[in-house]
Amino acid sequence: MSRILNVASVAAVGMTAATMLLLAEPGFASDLAADANLPAIILPGADTPADDQADLPTKAERPVEDTTPTPDESAPAPNPAPVTADSLAELVAATARPAAIDPELRCLASAVYFESRGESLAGQLAVAHVVINRAESGRFPKSLCGVVHQKSQFSFVRGGKMPAVRNAAQWNNAVAIAQIARDGSWKNHAPGALFFHARYVSPGWRKTRIAQIDNHIFYR
Repeated sequence: MSRILNVASVAAVGMTAATMLLLAEPGFASDLAADANLPAIILPGADTPADDQADLPTKAERPVEDTTPTPDESAPAPNPAPVTADSLAELVAATARPAAIDPELRCLASAVYFESRGESLAGQLAVAHVVINRAESGRFPKSLCGVVHQKSQFSFVRGGKMPAVRNAAQWNNAVAIAQIARDGSWKNHAPGALFFHARYVSPGWRKTRIAQIDNHIFYR
């Protein structure tokens, strides 16, 4: 009987010890797990063990992202610098004639050539601007060719056709002046002019006189 009591006492002590192990603080349980060669359990939100942190790069060692913008190779190249000159004559000489003259440029150059090829370059430029001003005014055809071919406006146009060009050098100057006028790359001395006539005629226009350049008087 006493032997049975002793066995029961030993069992009770064993159960008490197991209960104490279960209720022990986490540190104690971790020590037991380590002693039993069991894998350590890291709870969510717990700090990384010091040994593992040693392998992580410090803030100073972490690579810094390069935020320097790289050149955009697809971006268009900047426009070439405009041609500059100290005089209109230099600008005319420096203005390259295009390989192909588009119809609008041809009409403008024709007006310059047939109306003012004997005038100074400034006078030729003013004539070119009259054609351009008309096309932009809303009071005349909207295209340069429409302005030049408008009935009863330019006397050199006959039957809707232009005469032949006979002076190559003067024609080249007219093409250059037409380009300069269209680009607006030189000051016009008759700004806003929509009309002009030779000074030896008196049409009796009731228009605002702007300037006289060589043998032409300009009005708006």
